[in-house]
Order: sequence, then structure tokens, then C-alpha cells
Amino acid sequence: MTTASVPDGEKAAFLSGAVSRTLVPVEVRPLTPRPFEGLLVSHRLGYVRVSTLEADAARVSRTAALIARAPRSEPQVGVGVQVAGRAVLEQDGRRAEVAAGGLVLYDTARPYAVHYPERFRTHLFHLPRRLLGVPERELRHASATAVDPAEGCGPVLLPFLDVLAASAATYPAPVGDRLAGSVADLLSTLVAQLVAGRAADDGPDTPNAHLVRRVRAYIERHLGDPELGPDRIAQAHHISVRYLHRLFEGEGVTVGRLVQQRRLEACARELARRGRTAPTVSAVAQRWGFVNPAHFSRTFRAAYGVPPSEWRGPGRGTGTGPGTREAG
Repeated sequence: MTTASVPDGEKAAFLSGAVSRTLVPVEVRPLTPRPFEGLLVSHRLGYVRVSTLEADAARVSRTAALIARAPRSEPQVGVGVQVAGRAVLEQDGRRAEVAAGGLVLYDTARPYAVHYPERFRTHLFHLPRRLLGVPERELRHASATAVDPAEGCGPVLLPFLDVLAASAATYPAPVGDRLAGSVADLLSTLVAQLVAGRAADDGPDTPNAHLVRRVRAYIERHLGDPELGPDRIAQAHHISVRYLHRLFEGEGVTVGRLVQQRRLEACARELARRGRTAPTVSAVAQRWGFVNPAHFSRTFRAAYGVPPSEWRGPGRGTGTGPGTREAG
């Protein structure tokens, strides 16, 4: 989609409409007095939308009003990989400056704006937020944080995303589905890295904060163990169960609820990804620590509003996240 044959006075509106229909509703406002030029190329790999946006200097905004016009649309996580030019992304009161070769993560469920002060080229990756399997609180901490090619998982993630954007049109559907799963896994890792980095920047740890992170990491490593619970966790960390519960009083979730929530998120992520080659629902449930299939089905439906067999079906993109329920 290109503005090349569009009248000068309509070019910005044309590009706004193209981006809005392909990704999420936004407003594109040129920052140059000369005729505005831009183009958008987009492909789909499974549930990941891979796009390349190139244009003259502009400000791309997703306002609260635009979000309110489509209240039932599924929240997406976006990642912008800056290929040429600079970008400044603002979200949640934070500002991230991204040079060519870097990336930034944002959440389309909340307002944001990207300022491109010169002609730019960027790769945009959008996927349903629920498939990352990370709590919204952590996603808020990670959004609007620039990642440079030499830090953290940047040396792994950036080349992968760059090659993927350049070759997205060449993959058959089964390969695209698997690559989409790799994107989700890498972005989950990125969020974990950014959250850990921000916590370190906030100041020195208290002993309790350090222990809570150790417990959370232990839970992540042992989600598939059906015996994982407060007793096992407390024993592994040489503390009492009572003290374990006290540690999590300020976390907004009990230990048992956290284990269940993370198991459900892992199941939902796997069921949504697999397509025709998917294992059975019961196999997925058992892999993530659910022993009783009937109990798993009831728990999953209570969290996501649909049974697991429907979640993996053609309409899985309309499901809600844990803790919300749909009518009926």
C-alpha cells in the first residue's frame, strides 16, 4: 500500500487508513511541509502480523478515543524494530528513544505515540497480548523501553526479527505457525529481561524482594510438576508455608493462585499456537501440571470464558484473558 498515486492532500489520510486497517487504528500526522510519501507492506505468520512501514517524518498516535471506538478488539503487543531513521515512543508517561538498529515494545490496549523526526523505515510485529503469557503488570513495566542491538537479548532477537520481516512472504503456513511461536517465546523473554532491568534500576533489593523473585523463578521452572504447591515451594526455599504466604501478601496474588494462573497461561498459549498438529487438550493439560482433565476444563473455562477445545478452534482469537468472563 503506497501513497505514490494518491493526491497530495490525501496522502496522510490514506496511510492512516492503511495502518489502521492492517494493524490497529492510529492517526498519522506529517511533520514536513512538502508532499508526504509513505508505504506499508504487511504479511501474516500464524497469529503474528509482520509489517514494514516507511514514510517521511511523521507522528503516529493511538489515542484513547481511537481505542474506545473498538472496545471489543483483542489487545495486541507491538514491537517496532527501527531500520532507518530515529523513533521516540511515549507510553504510560515514559519516553523511549530508538536509534536505527534498536527496538521498542508497546501495548496497543493503552494510548501511545511514536514521533519519527526524519524519514524512517521500521518493522512492526503485532501479536495477541495473551499469547505472551506474561502478567499485564509486567507488560506495563516493559513497555516504552528501548533495547539496543548490544544489550540483553538484543543480539539474538534483533537479527531474527530483521530476517523474519524480510522473508515473511516466503514461508508456508505450517512454518509460519512455528515461527510465530518463536516470536512469542522471544518476546516473553524480552519482557522478563526488561522487567528485571527496571527493578534493578529502581534501587537496592530488600531480602524479601529477592526471595520473591527466586520463588517466582522456581514456580516457572516447575510448572509441569503436578505436586507443585505451597508445601513443595516452601520446602525448596527452606522457609515455612506461613512465611511463604506472608511474602506474597504484597504481590496481589496467593501462591496457589499464581501457580494455577501461570499453568493456565502456558496451556492457553500452547493451545492457541499449534494448529492442525496440536496435541490433545488432555496432553497439554498434563504437560503443565493438571492431572484431572475435567478439573482443567472447568478451571480453564472459568478463566477464559470458553472450554479449551473451543479456545484452540477457528474462533480462538476472540477469547478473553484470565480473570475475565464472557456472557453465556
